[in-house]
Amino acid sequence: MAKPIHSMIRVLDEERSVAFYARAFDLTIADRFPFETFTLVYLRAPESSFEVELTVNHGRTEPYALGDGYGHLAVVVDDLEAEHARFASLGLDPTPVKAFEREGALMARFFFVQDPDGYRIEVLQRHGRYG
Repeated sequence: MAKPIHSMIRVLDEERSVAFYARAFDLTIADRFPFETFTLVYLRAPESSFEVELTVNHGRTEPYALGDGYGHLAVVVDDLEAEHARFASLGLDPTPVKAFEREGALMARFFFVQDPDGYRIEVLQRHGRYG
C-alpha cells in the first residue's frame, strides 16, 4: 500500500518560506539537503509524518508561474475561529471563513491563506471526513 509522504513546491526565498510555514502551521525543518544548483528543505509538524518539501533553485530570481493546474495544500485544525484570528493577528491575510454544505449537511468549514510564493493553503475545521 502506498503512503503519501510529502508534497513539493518551488520557492524563491528559503528563509522567508521557512518562516511563513513555521508561523502559520508550526512546521519545522526535519531535514535540509543542499546540492550544487538547488536545496531541498523538508518541513514537518510534530504530530504528522507528512512533509512539505520546499525546493529552492539557486540563482532563481523570477517568481514561479503557478499556472492553472495547482490547487492547494490542506491542513485541519481543532479550532478554526482561533486559527483564523491567529493568522489575522500575524498579518497573514486569511480569507473569510466559509461553510460548504452538501445535501443540506455541513461538509466543511474553512479559510484560505497564501504563502510568500502565492501557493494557497486551505485550513479546515476538523469535522467529518476532514477529521
